[in-house]
Amino acid sequence: MNVSSSALRMAQRFRGFLPVIVDVETGGFDSERHALLEIAAVTVRMDEDGWLHPDPAVSTHVEAFPGSLLDPRSLEVTGIDPTHPLRFALPEKEALDFIFKPVRAAAKAAECQRAILVGHNAAFDLGFLNAAIRRTDHKRSPFHPFSCFDTVTLGGLAYGQTVLSRAVEASGRSWDAREAHSAVYDSERTAELFCDVVNRWRSLETRAGAMPI
Repeated sequence: MNVSSSALRMAQRFRGFLPVIVDVETGGFDSERHALLEIAAVTVRMDEDGWLHPDPAVSTHVEAFPGSLLDPRSLEVTGIDPTHPLRFALPEKEALDFIFKPVRAAAKAAECQRAILVGHNAAFDLGFLNAAIRRTDHKRSPFHPFSCFDTVTLGGLAYGQTVLSRAVEASGRSWDAREAHSAVYDSERTAELFCDVVNRWRSLETRAGAMPI
């Protein structure tokens, strides 16, 4: 089987893991009690020169699971109306299947063993993802169950900023506050931030004469 050099480098770069940027929008802060309402995922690819690039986001609205709580303060921040007839939300199990299918395909194409979640305050997103996996008894999650990359830390290291909007702007990109708190928008900006940090590190390695990965 022929494997591209970029796929080999991706697998080597993150020890067999494919970074996948995930953002969730929820009905509160407790992953066991509050509803998962939106989820978006962005896979990344490595070009032939070793630079990372984000792929288009995959996303879906999610039906609040039976008995879940919805904090009005959280809904006010996100602007989500769980009862809106045009949300076209999927039940949790179907939503996970919808997100996981392209993630598994991307991991396979990159010769990676599994995906690793990248998020801004990643423990929050991973907590809600894992809670949904447990509730639905999902057996085929492509994600590592507890390891993750956090762009709060990476943004603080690379740009001296830990708030997502400020880190994005410090990286030289624009931020639209009107679009924030959408799973798609936040995942896309987080993916750009992650790729920028990794590529910045690669650039520093190259200048220092280090052997590129």
